[in-house]
Amino acid sequence: MSLAHQPSMWDTAEEPALLPLTGRVRRTTLSGGAWVDHLPGWMTGSEAVLEVLLGDIGWRADRRQMYEREVAVPRLLRWYGGGEALPHPLLEQARAALDSHYGPELGEPFVTAGMCLYRDGRDSVAWHGDRLGRARSADTMVAILSLGSPRPLMLRPIGGGESLRFPAGHGDLVVMGGSCQRTWEHCIPKTARPVGPRVSIQFRPRGVL
Repeated sequence: MSLAHQPSMWDTAEEPALLPLTGRVRRTTLSGGAWVDHLPGWMTGSEAVLEVLLGDIGWRADRRQMYEREVAVPRLLRWYGGGEALPHPLLEQARAALDSHYGPELGEPFVTAGMCLYRDGRDSVAWHGDRLGRARSADTMVAILSLGSPRPLMLRPIGGGESLRFPAGHGDLVVMGGSCQRTWEHCIPKTARPVGPRVSIQFRPRGVL
């Protein structure tokens, strides 16, 4: 796979690393028992990890049924189940750090890692909640680590309302918790601006899809 990618001048640390979570991550309390944590630049030197993910790690192009026709999903996908090694050791460290920080509150570990590759501004994901699994009826967490060109992660209450905007790129972390998946929805909108590729890594507990 070949994508035009301009390394960020803002994230040029020689060795990729993770900053501490405690005392740095900022929580925003939402309505309906939901909340969002945000930590810009959690992973420093993330360009080195991004270069690995932009390689041949098994990205696939999916299709889905929309009304009476089948359309291409506007992003590439890669799913890592429990026990499957992640493509860079720092991602394993990231999952362990999330477990250490959020484990007492979540009550279980993060197990799976779903990845999305947004190749340019035409790739997107529509408003949705991760409600295909246990999050349909129970509180949980989804932790999103973003690498590459920043794209806005938008959130709004289900049924409409004022939306919130969180930058997501260059090692930023967003964690959606509480009832967020069933009382709020999120999206990555398309943009006409020239943007480079972005990879989203979503760490989830078992049974949350």
